Amino acid sequence: MSIDEVVAELRDGMTIGIGGWGPRRKPMAFVRAILRSDLTDLTLVSWGGADVGLLVRAGKVRKLVYAFVSLDTVPLEPNFQRARQAGTIPEVVELDEGMFQTGLRAAAQRLPFLPMRAGLGSDVLVNNPWIETVTSPYADPDGRHEELVAVPALHLDVALVHLNRADRHGNATYLGPDPYFDDLFAMAAERTFLSVEQVVDTAGLTVETPVQRLLLSRMLVTGVVETPNGAHFTTCTPDYERDEKFQQTYAAAAGGSDSEWAAFEARFLAGDEDAYQAAVREFAEEA
Repeated sequence: MSIDEVVAELRDGMTIGIGGWGPRRKPMAFVRAILRSDLTDLTLVSWGGADVGLLVRAGKVRKLVYAFVSLDTVPLEPNFQRARQAGTIPEVVELDEGMFQTGLRAAAQRLPFLPMRAGLGSDVLVNNPWIETVTSPYADPDGRHEELVAVPALHLDVALVHLNRADRHGNATYLGPDPYFDDLFAMAAERTFLSVEQVVDTAGLTVETPVQRLLLSRMLVTGVVETPNGAHFTTCTPDYERDEKFQQTYAAAAGGSDSEWAAFEARFLAGDEDAYQAAVREFAEEA
C-alpha cells in the first residue's frame, strides 16, 4: 500500500494505537500523513513521543491514553506539555506503564480486563475513578481474598507500527535491540498497518537476523508500506539512530512562540512525505 492509501482507511472517531516507544521507532510517516488529512476526534493510545505531540498540537485528538509522553533527551514532549498545561486535550487517561501493557494484553486476548496489582494505592485510581477493582475468588495462604485492579482492555480499531523489514504479505522483523510492544499493539487491534524501511522477499527476512526476531505474522497485518527513513526523527536501529539535531530544532519550535512553530510547520510539515524527506536532507546539509 501507499501511505495515503492507509490514511484513507482511517475514519473520524477511531481508536488508533501507535507503536514504538517515546522517540524510538515510531511510525512517523503515518503520523505526518494523519496531520495532512482531515481526520479528527481520534482516541490515541501510545507510549508517546512526537507522535502524540504533533497530533495533539494539530487538534486531532479527542482522547489520549498514555503512560508517558517523552523525547528522552527532552523529558517532556513540548507540544504535549503545552496542551496539558492549557487543558486543550478534551479527555486524558494516564496509566501506570504496567497497567498500559496489561490493557493491551487484555485486548490481545479479547478479554474485557485483566487483574494486576499495579495501580493500587496510587493516584491512577484517584484520577480515573471509572477503573474498578476486583476481589480474587482464590484465598491466599492466610485465607484472605486479595483486591486487584481490573485493568480495562485497550481495544484498538487500528494499530500503526514501524519495523525494519517486511515481506509483501506482512511478515515483519525488527533488527534493533528492542521489540517494544508492537506485537501487542497489532494483536489488540482490529486492523494493523505496518511501515518498514524495506520490503524484501520472504526468504530475505532471516538473512540479517535470526528467525526469532520475526515479530509480526502476516495474520496480524492488513497492509504494508515501504517508507525509507519513515521513523525519522525517532530511532530505527540499526538503520539509523535518532536525529538529535532535528529533535532539538523540533523541541525549540514546539516550546517557542506560535510564529516559531508556524515556521517549523511551513518548512517541514506543509508538504507530503517526499517533501518532508527532502527538507530533512537539506537540514542535515546545513547542520
